Amino acid sequence: MTLSTSQIATLAAAWLAYAVVHSVLASLTVKHRVEARFPGAMRSYRLMFNAVAVVLLVPPLWLTVAWHGPLLWRWSGGWAWLADGLALAAIAGFVWSTRYYDMKVFAGTAQWRSRDATAGDDGALRLSPLHRYVRHPWYAFALVILWTRDMDAARLTSTICVTLYFWLGSLLEERKLLEFHGDAYARYRQRVNGLVPWPGRILGAAEAEALTRDAQEAHGKPQGGRHGDPRRAPRSSP
Repeated sequence: MTLSTSQIATLAAAWLAYAVVHSVLASLTVKHRVEARFPGAMRSYRLMFNAVAVVLLVPPLWLTVAWHGPLLWRWSGGWAWLADGLALAAIAGFVWSTRYYDMKVFAGTAQWRSRDATAGDDGALRLSPLHRYVRHPWYAFALVILWTRDMDAARLTSTICVTLYFWLGSLLEERKLLEFHGDAYARYRQRVNGLVPWPGRILGAAEAEALTRDAQEAHGKPQGGRHGDPRRAPRSSP
């Protein structure tokens, strides 16, 4: 099936709706308002946020599958092996990286069990090995997987929309990170690319350790723990 202009617009609109709702619910403004009016609701905010995110993904993903059509390009031969190898490496990297994240916090179960869950993030900056290369390794892995697939018009439209959202969403997210972590994150952002590793924009191990130590000292917290994502301190935001 050849995708019409109206179908492309509909699919893009579905992704736009997802991006807007997801970004609004993740914003500090909304979370602070919820916290001010319903303090007890912050225990379940992350769980509800994740549930809403999953539900909102259904329409654009369903349209992407339902409107599949002739391939615009297909990886073949050695290129197919390379594409699949990169995708598998990205999946493996994603799984490996979870050891540096507090997955209970990411899922929201830690906040649910806590009696003092808040909208803020009172943890210091922590850097996993992958954060020495890019500021948002999960986004980077997802982009590798998306762009190494065969493409029809629907999948290409979705891939472009998701890529744009990862880029714009990371910029919005970093506004919160700067508010949480201040100078420590500003220095980190100056040194490391957001989504694509680049020579000269990679932290050495000693530099990463020094930056982490300085940030933790500024927060008055001892070094330790395995919260590898600077976005995923003990109390994290979506």
